[in-house]
Amino acid sequence: MAVSVTLPALGESVTEGTVTRWLKAEGERVEADEPLLEVSTDKVDTEIPSPAAGILASIKVAEDETVEVGAELALIDDGTGAPAAAPAPAAEEAPAPAPEPAAAAPSTEQAAPAPAPTAEAATGAGSAEGTDVVLPALGESVTEGTVTRWLKEVGDSVEADEPLLEVSTDKVDTEIPAPTSGVLLEITVAEDETAEVGAKLAVIGAPGAAPAAAPAPAAPAPAPAAAAPAAPAAPAPAPAPAAPAAPAPAPAAAAPAAPAPAPAPVTPAPAPAAPAASAATKATDEGAYVTPLVRKLAAENGVDLGAVKGTGVGGRIRKQDVVAAAEAAKAAAAAPAPAAAAVTAGGHAAKKAPSLEASPLRGQTVKMPRIRKVIGDNMVKALHEQAQLSSVVEVDVTRLMKLRGRAKDSFAAREGVKLSPMPFFVKAAAQALKAHAPVNARINEAEGTITYFDTESIGIAVDSEKGLMTPVIKHAGDLNIAGIAKATAELAGKVRANKITPDELSGATFTISNTGSRGALFDTIIVPPGQVAILGIGATVKRPAVIETEEGTVIGIRDMTYLTLSYDHRLVDGADAARYLTAVKAILEAGEFEVELGL
Repeated sequence: MAVSVTLPALGESVTEGTVTRWLKAEGERVEADEPLLEVSTDKVDTEIPSPAAGILASIKVAEDETVEVGAELALIDDGTGAPAAAPAPAAEEAPAPAPEPAAAAPSTEQAAPAPAPTAEAATGAGSAEGTDVVLPALGESVTEGTVTRWLKEVGDSVEADEPLLEVSTDKVDTEIPAPTSGVLLEITVAEDETAEVGAKLAVIGAPGAAPAAAPAPAAPAPAPAAAAPAAPAAPAPAPAPAAPAAPAPAPAAAAPAAPAPAPAPVTPAPAPAAPAASAATKATDEGAYVTPLVRKLAAENGVDLGAVKGTGVGGRIRKQDVVAAAEAAKAAAAAPAPAAAAVTAGGHAAKKAPSLEASPLRGQTVKMPRIRKVIGDNMVKALHEQAQLSSVVEVDVTRLMKLRGRAKDSFAAREGVKLSPMPFFVKAAAQALKAHAPVNARINEAEGTITYFDTESIGIAVDSEKGLMTPVIKHAGDLNIAGIAKATAELAGKVRANKITPDELSGATFTISNTGSRGALFDTIIVPPGQVAILGIGATVKRPAVIETEEGTVIGIRDMTYLTLSYDHRLVDGADAARYLTAVKAILEAGEFEVELGL
């Protein structure tokens, strides 16, 4: 039977899309949910998965053709024929729950009944029959999770749907409920240990199976020991089973007090980890979630997590990354002689020019990607329709940088995201917008009116491989530093992972572009269409500056940066721009964020 492939809704404001590339040719076999084609809209580029398994019988829309939402793109022959008409619609419905709309709770409810019958046949190490507790799917891009806390102990009674443990992923922290009532017979994944989606976390037995709780903990003790060479995560759980495993003092002593064995399984890991790091997403500028185990390991080894390249999902930092960084630091410390040789006679470290590789695009003529054309058209449109100019102020952010330095470690431990300077600039910009309405407005040319927004939804320009994208922090003026930091990290991560949605790229009333993150002192940025101003943040550099003190005027080394405001002179006058910039400058230089940072 032929299954139709249609263009799905890709956002509230998206009505059409352009087929940029077919990933399969007619006559090729395709699996259900396998990427079938790439589609580009004026908001985002995305892949369209196949709604069913079968043969790609016909392509209805060629590459570079534009069609409306709901249009038929192709036909897939699932090979079932007419009698199988019932399963075909089911396959078409599958994509609806498959994308990330499925919440954690429904996923858990669906995951629980599935393992239950399996667990009835399989018993945990000679204990009574029970129901497996598995790690449910917590999102389309989430493949693993870390157990942060068990809410029940072996032998405790649990009720169906009662929270059993807490799990942390790079996207969300959540509780996993018990799939059935009974007694917790066995815990197979210890706290701070990472498991893949679908992995068995524990076993719950019938209410009368309480005696099985005694042998149950003993069963996992030899299991991790045997699996230690295969699983790099084994060194972490070793200390946990060591406590109950009293009959085996020799392995117990070797597990906790074995800095030597611990690196042993990890030693082969750095080799594969290196290519993985290059293939994975490059380090997230805004930071990603770090588990308590990784933070503890980094603190014990003196590793700066901000300098570690994560090889986990979405660039998340894992134990292996910290161990590899610690080993690299030890190796560097063991060879100080070359470092000393790099110091010149004047006492300054000699800087080497970066090695540059020739771009593979040299000498080629390629088709312009649709996303680049959309960006270009929008920029040209904005320049032609607005009277744009720019104003610049210099800001002393020394106090702010010191404040961030004091708070960044405790902030990362408490909030789970890196504290970059960006949230402070967003907070200051949003706070100043409340008092300077002309900068946070829109000109409605057709109606001859001006809309002054009553909310501050700020677009954040993010550099990606496909081009510049601007996800929006909705209602940024109502968020604190932690809320802004989390929103920034999440949106930037989605852009770089190509998971951003059109709705997350629309609705901005004001935009911020941090060109300083790549070393630019300042930039004359272009105001996006539908807005009247954009703020540019330059690089923060140390240089001598005149400082007014109670004792008089002195010269000191300060952290300085430039702020540029590009604005539409049809609505914003130069004085308006200057007043707004000086308001942002005053907020940043005062640096009164101690309360929000818990200092």
